Amino acid sequence: MDIFTVNRKLLNSNFEGYKLDLVDQDQVISRFPLELGASQSTISSRTLLSFQEVQSKISHNHLAVSPENYAIYVDEAYRVIQISIAPDTLLPSARVVYELPKPIRPSSDEYHPEYPSAAFASQGLLILSDGYGLMYILRCNPDGQFILISTYQLERSNPDRPFLIHSASSVDGNTAVVILSSRSTDSQKDQTASALKASERTPSRVEFDVYGVRFDVSSLNTSENISGMDVLWNRRGDEVPIYTGYNPHSQAFFLIGGSSYRSLQSPPPPSYTPSADEIAPIPRPNEDLDAEKPSYPPKPPPYSWTQTSDSVTVAFPLPSSISKSGIHVKLTSEALSLSVDGDPSAITPLPKYTSKALWDRISPSSSYWTWDKEAEHSFGCLTLHLDKQHEGTKWMQVFASAGTKPASESDPEDVEVPETLDPSEIWHIREALEKYTAALTSGEDASGLGLGKGVPGLAEGEMDEEVDSTVGRMARVSWVGFDGASPSWYQPGREQPIQLLSVPFPGTPSSSLSLIMKEGVDGVVFALGSDTTPKWSHTKSFSALSFVLASKQDVKFTYHTSDLVFAFENGLRDRGGNVYVYQGTTEKWAKQAILRLGDGAGGSLLGVGMVEVQGKRIVIALAEKELITLRVWH
Repeated sequence: MDIFTVNRKLLNSNFEGYKLDLVDQDQVISRFPLELGASQSTISSRTLLSFQEVQSKISHNHLAVSPENYAIYVDEAYRVIQISIAPDTLLPSARVVYELPKPIRPSSDEYHPEYPSAAFASQGLLILSDGYGLMYILRCNPDGQFILISTYQLERSNPDRPFLIHSASSVDGNTAVVILSSRSTDSQKDQTASALKASERTPSRVEFDVYGVRFDVSSLNTSENISGMDVLWNRRGDEVPIYTGYNPHSQAFFLIGGSSYRSLQSPPPPSYTPSADEIAPIPRPNEDLDAEKPSYPPKPPPYSWTQTSDSVTVAFPLPSSISKSGIHVKLTSEALSLSVDGDPSAITPLPKYTSKALWDRISPSSSYWTWDKEAEHSFGCLTLHLDKQHEGTKWMQVFASAGTKPASESDPEDVEVPETLDPSEIWHIREALEKYTAALTSGEDASGLGLGKGVPGLAEGEMDEEVDSTVGRMARVSWVGFDGASPSWYQPGREQPIQLLSVPFPGTPSSSLSLIMKEGVDGVVFALGSDTTPKWSHTKSFSALSFVLASKQDVKFTYHTSDLVFAFENGLRDRGGNVYVYQGTTEKWAKQAILRLGDGAGGSLLGVGMVEVQGKRIVIALAEKELITLRVWH
């Protein structure tokens, strides 16, 4: 099972913000009109599209990058266009290297077509899909032209079934495996728009088949016949994969998407039917639904805390019946031990910490604790006053392990507790616990106000939680062995959910896979190790990346290198779009650049890739009518 554990020492708690890197736009950005333009309107369909399919089409990258540092795309006339960068001038050139047969559009609305897609299995071996059900394998000749080797269909009995190519990998010298996806044939039974009136259309479950298709490269011979594909394995999920590839160290394929991908022999996850208590009824006029049953406040966090530049204050609510002699606190420079003598079966469990690592080091000699019994209340406050050893360092949590696991898997002592920014509010945790226990014992909320504003949390207005929660995409990592079975170290259906912010640039070898995930306001880089059992390691952090990306509502692609993150706006017509470049750092300030990628005349952004020419990194951006190059200046 993949485990993503954040190394808190790699989070830059001293980070304050980004400073603009004044890059000369004319020196790094070049635009060239395209005679052989690409288009997003090469397909049309009257078939109802699911949200997942619409999302896949919006995020589809029309560029494929070769290991030999050039890129290809399929234009609106189904010509294969190669984009090369001249080593001496770093100027791009585009030429036709092959012309695909124009697809015959099926008369039936049973299937909806895909965009043309492509991937390089190795140097000079190109795998292409026309989006209408045919796969073409092309080989590059010494003169730079491509010739057709073979043509394939996913299913001989179902020739019109379209598919999308995600990746191609050379498993060994003679075997190439292409990963592709297609709407499940079980989903094709859905009613189509042309057959139904709008009032009759009902949402239905749409699933996607993901295939690993094997080719023997050594035996590929030129043939005009259409062959069936050799399917190595088949998985099914609720989402179109975001990123796929082959990891040679573990000899397994990874599928990163918004769902797990199960074997067809595994039963589909059961549909969830809410109980009567979980259904929110619509109130009638003058009807107070809240008065019909008691309102239970949520359980408050185990403690509340706040900080200054040189200290941290932590408050634990304890029953006022606890005596001071029953409180045992031991502080070291790196950890806290806390135990309280009392009834362990009480409604509210007593805190217990044994050598619990703190977020950062403290000075034990000048730290102390106090016990405010508050006899007139049911609960008093045990308060720890901790002196920071590193003055000026901002703590993200009280304990190093807080919030490192999902709430369903974490221990009660590892729950994530946001800081109370107003120090005067820290004592409200006592009242919150009193209201909670009163509701449990009496069956009603004594206050009628729930927890109120005294619960520890971010200051009102500091963050837009709705916007921040939608940045990136929720994803899971599934694994498939070469033989189609699940590896012994992988448990299907138990994948750890992640909020994915960025994947590597197209053309990056999958053997050096890294992902950037959301961690609070930051973006953390997890790299896949070279062990036979895949292990993810937190190697770097991009401070405040999640926060800055949350404000970019038109971003279409987000890719990263080892030191930079690029966020590309779609660039609507007559407006163009920007590319935002963020640099990782361990200092207080990091550099960011904002470059005008499109000028409005080139149309929407369709694809992005990166090549390296003469030691210089060049970003190639494909728009509908323009080709844009960006010279990476770092």
